[in-house]
Amino acid sequence: MTTKHYKVAGHTFAVSGQAELFEQMKNYEPFECEGGEPLFSLMEDSGEVPEYTEVFRQEESWPRVICGHDTLGNDVFEFRGRTKFWGCLICSKDNREGRLIITSNTPEIVLDSALRLMFDLATAGKDTLCIHAAVVSCEGKGYLFLGPSGTGKSTHAQLWLKHFEGTELVNDDNPVVRGGVVYGSPWSGKTPCYRNVSVPIGGIVRLSQAPYNKIRRLSGIEAYVDLAESVGGKVWDSRIAEGLHQAENKLASTVPMWHLECLPDEAAARLCHDTITR
Repeated sequence: MTTKHYKVAGHTFAVSGQAELFEQMKNYEPFECEGGEPLFSLMEDSGEVPEYTEVFRQEESWPRVICGHDTLGNDVFEFRGRTKFWGCLICSKDNREGRLIITSNTPEIVLDSALRLMFDLATAGKDTLCIHAAVVSCEGKGYLFLGPSGTGKSTHAQLWLKHFEGTELVNDDNPVVRGGVVYGSPWSGKTPCYRNVSVPIGGIVRLSQAPYNKIRRLSGIEAYVDLAESVGGKVWDSRIAEGLHQAENKLASTVPMWHLECLPDEAAARLCHDTITR
């Protein structure tokens, strides 16, 4: 059994398992660190799934997740494909220790899902948000592009990379925000981007498709709602929900936000860039 430590957005966590497990963790290698006190630990395990009472399902996620509590009060998360059991995560009550059972032929998916979930649980209330967004850095600041799947977040980021010199991709789909700074993460989207970098946030833009290009500033409850809709995290637990709310409210009230209705073209990228980087 080997144990390795990783640090994402300043939060250290540990993973213990056989050598084969770490072969599935190439995307975590840029985040490996020497050690330190972990916020949470995940251990590869074997055995049967404990009996549990279901309290919540996420059918829209992939893999699908069934959440519940066992007889000891521990959280149990069962990962499933369309029809088959893929694995199970059993978390201690304080979300600091987890055991992972994997049966899937694609263990990296189950491992990623378990680590993302434990990261969400352990960082709730620590001014930390995992956000569904494409992020670029430009002139020393980070810009997040939000929107539902298929909106064009990655396309808009690529337009910035193409047309604005010095722009770099920070993360394609799952950056971490903490204290006004956006961090790269081991989790990405269609474009693999696992960079251990951080940059102060310059602005946040919600995208929506339109037959024209138009941008306007958001504020108040509108900014909060648009941000909250893009934040990852499990909200069946009131403590977690409150932690996410506090971080979302702080971010929406301190970082400038816009709504960009746009075409997937250079003109949209230039309108956005010239507006939000002023």
